[in-house]
Amino acid sequence: MDAFYATVEALDDPTLAGRPLIVGGTGARGVVASCSYEARAYGIRSAMPTGRARRLCPQAVFVDGRHDRYMEVSRQIHAVFDLYTPFVEGISLDEAFLDVTGSIRLLGPAPHIAADIRGRIKSELGLGCSVGVAPVKFLAKLASEAAKPQADLQGTIAGKGVVVIERGEELEFLHPLAIEALWGVGPATATRLRRLGVTTVGELARVPSDALESAIGRANGAHLARLSCGVDDRGVEPDREVKSVSHEETYAVDRYELDELHVEVVRMADSVATRMRKAGLLGRTVTLKIRYGDFSTITRSRTGPAGLAEGPAITALALLLLQEVDLSPGVRLLGVGVSNLTPAGRGPGEQMTFDFDGPDAPPGGEGRGRQGGAGLVDAAAAVDAIRERFGSGSVGPAALLGSGGLRVKRPGDTQWGPPANPDG
Repeated sequence: MDAFYATVEALDDPTLAGRPLIVGGTGARGVVASCSYEARAYGIRSAMPTGRARRLCPQAVFVDGRHDRYMEVSRQIHAVFDLYTPFVEGISLDEAFLDVTGSIRLLGPAPHIAADIRGRIKSELGLGCSVGVAPVKFLAKLASEAAKPQADLQGTIAGKGVVVIERGEELEFLHPLAIEALWGVGPATATRLRRLGVTTVGELARVPSDALESAIGRANGAHLARLSCGVDDRGVEPDREVKSVSHEETYAVDRYELDELHVEVVRMADSVATRMRKAGLLGRTVTLKIRYGDFSTITRSRTGPAGLAEGPAITALALLLLQEVDLSPGVRLLGVGVSNLTPAGRGPGEQMTFDFDGPDAPPGGEGRGRQGGAGLVDAAAAVDAIRERFGSGSVGPAALLGSGGLRVKRPGDTQWGPPANPDG
């Protein structure tokens, strides 16, 4: 998708169209999630600190990101993809690989399918996208980037919309590109390659394998050697296995108090558990992530004997981990995640249970489990049913109740940092 989040915001508010628009965390600790091409002309890019973006383009409009809205539109986009092929591998909310090999006989050549998808998304959803067509995945990705519009201070330059790399033309397209175009070439790898005199993909393809592996390591060297020759054996994976479910949040002011972070753990764990149950997953390993004010980051994990998907059970383990962490430097970011996932479907008696009445009991009662897994499972099912009918803020842990109601953590909120006006 072209400037997806920014385009959705302009779609919902037409007064934003054609203006330098920056979407993300609008507060002092925020980062840019997306920006319009009018903003990109000033050098603004995603993941840039919001403060720097303000300095580069003070006249820009800054909008807090709305993950729920982008997810809603993403589902509409994927519904369009599903009309053309069942083989869709979503990479993010605004990007996907489609294998249309089996659709060609019915729908026509791949370039025709690409143009048709692009036109349908524009006419039905009002959004622009760029499509790359190629025999392998990473070349299709590069072709889609070559098809995109270009930012310019005099006005956005329209892109090709669809770029096709035919079989047999892979190296003609690939070899003139800068080495940074390849997956796996970050700043450190690029510096090492330049020491070998390598600046383009074509030059990389001519480097002897032993010299390449000596410079950047055996695995990375072999990987980049294959890509530089246009080789990518990966297929489109429609059902990519979920490795973990997590939430994290950056705070406007560093937090030092255990009681305050205790509530945040309850909030994160409740949301993680809700997402896991919705996806039909159980998890065994709970991970706590802490980033301090100096940006140093630590993680701590515990693995239980069986699967869990209930907020109190996840909270209990996360709070035990929190007790082991030094909070004195000040916590800038807190995250809770669950991994080691398996599909749900076990009986209630197999659900993980906890008894935290001993010396390891976490502070307070919100994270405390109970003997008998059926109770936790039944309570969680009741919570899910209430939220389905009345909304996510209708019921939740008592620890999250404040003057403004329940502070339920929603997927994606503050994903790009705290807003400029948290109460707005």
